[in-house]
Amino acid sequence: MAKNTEKVQKSKGQFAEAWVRLRRNKGAMIGLSIFLLIVMIALLSPVFFDYETEVIKQDYGSVKLAPSSDHWFGTDEFGRDIFARVCWGSRASLAIAAIVTIIALSIGAVLGSLAGYYGGKVDMIIMRIMDIFMAIPGMLLAICIVAALGTGTEKLVIAMTISSVPSFSRIVRGAVLTVRNSEYVRAATAIGAKDRHIIFSHVLPNGLAPIIVQTTLRFATVILSIAGLSFIGLGIQPPQPEWGSMLANARSFIRDYSYMCAFPGLAIMITILSLNLLGDGLRDALDPRLK
Repeated sequence: MAKNTEKVQKSKGQFAEAWVRLRRNKGAMIGLSIFLLIVMIALLSPVFFDYETEVIKQDYGSVKLAPSSDHWFGTDEFGRDIFARVCWGSRASLAIAAIVTIIALSIGAVLGSLAGYYGGKVDMIIMRIMDIFMAIPGMLLAICIVAALGTGTEKLVIAMTISSVPSFSRIVRGAVLTVRNSEYVRAATAIGAKDRHIIFSHVLPNGLAPIIVQTTLRFATVILSIAGLSFIGLGIQPPQPEWGSMLANARSFIRDYSYMCAFPGLAIMITILSLNLLGDGLRDALDPRLK
């Protein structure tokens, strides 16, 4: 019990030190602040905008209005408020990205842990399968899966998850390989601890740093991929607002009504930039060589 308490305290101390280093990184804190603001907008969108009357309802008396005090981002070709649609669009992008990242991380953690801990044939079989998937560009793989399964949110989640698992499995495998021969792992093996307990209680917790960084960066990649699939008509389907589909609908009007493309594009850019800044900051804060 004393050893477990000491290990928990040590882990807390390491993350406390990482948090201190992260707070010193201005870029990371800016990225974190922006991302938290975007999350708050996504959560509070239903409070400020009614989905049926303000987000998807067409108003042909307010078509293509320039940004003003009444419509901060202007209106689209159907008279819908772009600001309301951008805010609601964040809900779809963030929710799907979160679901995909959690599922892909869970599957990748299991596969990577098995490959890294057992090695040998287990490692070879799992990693060769992952290599096959990684040989295909992630976006192309997602397009093929969605094209085969059909459009829809569930199919989009499946496609993005399959294309995200290989990167997580490789990161987790590398983290496991760096700690599997440590003294505390050997001690746990010597006292007869089960492999499952060793992997999830000793190996993975001590290899969290690269996994956390990869999770942050993969979250950004998934958001960008969702926007890309929606842009070509394989992602979120109208009338549900999504940044990529909003860009696709507005591209015909970019010459005369550039704001229709500008604001969804800025939403994508700012979100990805904030996550990249946060990911870079986490990499620096969690890197033990910077202690």
